[in-house]
Amino acid sequence: MDKDQPQTHRQNGCILLAGPTASGKSALAIAIAEEFDGVIINADSMQVYDGLRVLTARPSAAEEASAPHRLYGVLDPADYCNAARWRDMALKEIEAARAAGKLPILVGGTGLYFDILTKGIAEVPDISEEVRGRLRDLHKTEGNAVIHARLREKDPEMAARLNEGDSQRLLRALEVVEETGITLGEWQKKAPTGDILEGPRLWLALTPERDWLYARCDKRLDWMIDRGGALAEVAGFMARRLDPSLPAMKALGVPELMAVLKGEMAQDAARERVKMLTRRYAKRQLTWVRNKMCEANRSSAQDLESLKAEFFPFIRRFLLTEAN
Repeated sequence: MDKDQPQTHRQNGCILLAGPTASGKSALAIAIAEEFDGVIINADSMQVYDGLRVLTARPSAAEEASAPHRLYGVLDPADYCNAARWRDMALKEIEAARAAGKLPILVGGTGLYFDILTKGIAEVPDISEEVRGRLRDLHKTEGNAVIHARLREKDPEMAARLNEGDSQRLLRALEVVEETGITLGEWQKKAPTGDILEGPRLWLALTPERDWLYARCDKRLDWMIDRGGALAEVAGFMARRLDPSLPAMKALGVPELMAVLKGEMAQDAARERVKMLTRRYAKRQLTWVRNKMCEANRSSAQDLESLKAEFFPFIRRFLLTEAN
């Protein structure tokens, strides 16, 4: 190399890859990891749980073996993972990847996870096992209506915002106010902890055309049910008699396929309902990406080779910096 030319080195950066479900994030993440010696770190709130590889569209075992994957299927579905817990796990994996000289690639569709990593959130104290267990036992025996009524007494503002059918959020709001004496809304108004992700980062966003995305979601759901083994996954959950208020039990398709297995819903009706819910979820994700990821390099490409052609030059420029 010419001694008069500035020397370059690979900077200690991080890639954040976001996009809606079925947009091709997993395949692109693997391609980036293979090309740039990366470690893929999950930023999807459901793929963190074991036992739902099919229904959460988690990378296959072969895909996970093709490049280092972290935080996929690492928690038992009986466990409870919130955004703060995921953040702490993700930071450890980012640090480990950097220490090994590899590129951390965070990939997922859970906007809150990216927000907490780069913008911070107000820290709500941990909920004790006594409070959590007591309220979940109450939910099991009395149902959502009683939880909603109790929340209305202690936190009428949050109760008015939440639907009675949303057991996960109802329980979360009630847990917080009973544990701390402060409503969840008041906690959320407190100053966030701020950006805790050190070093430069490159945002990449997938923003495919909506009709194409919806068709992909529908086709994938058909495969999950007809050939992927989704019903067997849900049967395994049923055999464990897991608490229906657990986050993993709220994964797209789990309640509906449970109803099928119990004989409470026809499979065709369940299939169409899950397709509708998945399209609605994809729309929310797409809206978040378009509204919140203003600094991202975006692509609406619909195939992996086009995505690579668009994004790889950005990544190469991002990773190379002039040495001091």
